[in-house]
Amino acid sequence: MKTCVILDDYQGVALKYADWSGLADRVAVTSLREHIADEDVLVDRLADADIVIIMRERTPFPATLFKRLPRLGLLVTSGMRNAAIDLLAAGDVVVCGTGGSSAPPAELTWGLILGLARQIPTENTQLRHNGPWQSTIGIDLQGRRLGIVGLGKIGTRVAHVGQAFGMHVTAWSPNLTAERASAAGVERMASKEELLESSDFVTIHLVLAPTTRGLVGAPELRRMRSSAFLINTSRAAIVDQTALIQALEENRIAGAGLDVFDAEPLPSDHPLRRLPNVLATPHLGYVSEDNYRTYFTEAVEDIEAWLAGSPIRRLSQ
Repeated sequence: MKTCVILDDYQGVALKYADWSGLADRVAVTSLREHIADEDVLVDRLADADIVIIMRERTPFPATLFKRLPRLGLLVTSGMRNAAIDLLAAGDVVVCGTGGSSAPPAELTWGLILGLARQIPTENTQLRHNGPWQSTIGIDLQGRRLGIVGLGKIGTRVAHVGQAFGMHVTAWSPNLTAERASAAGVERMASKEELLESSDFVTIHLVLAPTTRGLVGAPELRRMRSSAFLINTSRAAIVDQTALIQALEENRIAGAGLDVFDAEPLPSDHPLRRLPNVLATPHLGYVSEDNYRTYFTEAVEDIEAWLAGSPIRRLSQ
C-alpha cells in the first residue's frame, strides 16, 4: 500500500472534487489542511509518503526537501508550471502536473478592479453596520485606460472584458509583438514606462522569471498617476513589495488590488492587511470549482499512470 499526502488543502475539499475510490486498495490518502512552513515539521509529516500532491506554490519543494524525503517517488502539482519546485534536484522523483483554466484568475482580476472602482467593500461594510447611506463616489470604467502588463492567455481575457466596459486597453510586455496586440484589439505601448504613466488601472499578468522579478519597483511606481490603481493577481515578486507598501502608505497611487503576496499565508501583522487603500484576497485567483475539479481529477490520473508505469504529464524545467 502506497501513502499519499495532499498538502495545503485549506478548504478541506481535495477528496470531494475527484473520485479517489479507484485508488482505495492501493493508496492511502491523507489531506492536510494547515500550512506547514517549517521544513523539519514538513519532513516529519511526509516521512512515510510515497506520493505528495501540492497546490500551486503554497509549499515550496527546494533541493533540501527532496534530499530529506528518500521515500518520495511522485510529486504532483496543480497546473503545469510551478516555480517553487527545484526540478533539477528532484532526481528520481517523478514530478508532474495537471491542467487548469485561465478563466478564474481573469475573473478575479475584474472582481478586484470593480471592487476598487466602485468602493464595494467600503459600501458593503457601511451598509451592514448601519453606517452612512452612500458614502463614496465610484470611478467610471468607460473611457478610462486599462494598462495590461503581459498579454498572454489571462491578459487577453482581461483585455476583452475591458473592451466590453468601453475602456481604452493598452498592453506591454518584454516580448509583446505588434501582431499579437493587434490580434487582441489592444494598443501596444512602446515601453513599460509609457504604459504606467498613461493608465488609470494597471494589471499584471506575467510569469515570474528572472527577467520579471522586481519588474515594477519604486521608479516604476513613481511613474503611475496618483489616481491610478495597481492590480496583481499574477506573482507577488513581480512587484517590489516594500516599494508598493511605501507608495500606498504615502498615497502616491490611489490603491491596489492584490491576490498574491511574498509570504503566504500573509502574516497577521502585515501592513497590507491594514492599509485602507488595499483590496486584498488570499490568493484565490485559481481557486474555483472547475479548476479544483480539474486539479484533483487529473492528480488521481497522474497517480494511476505512475502506478501503472504509463506516460505521465511531467513538468519541464
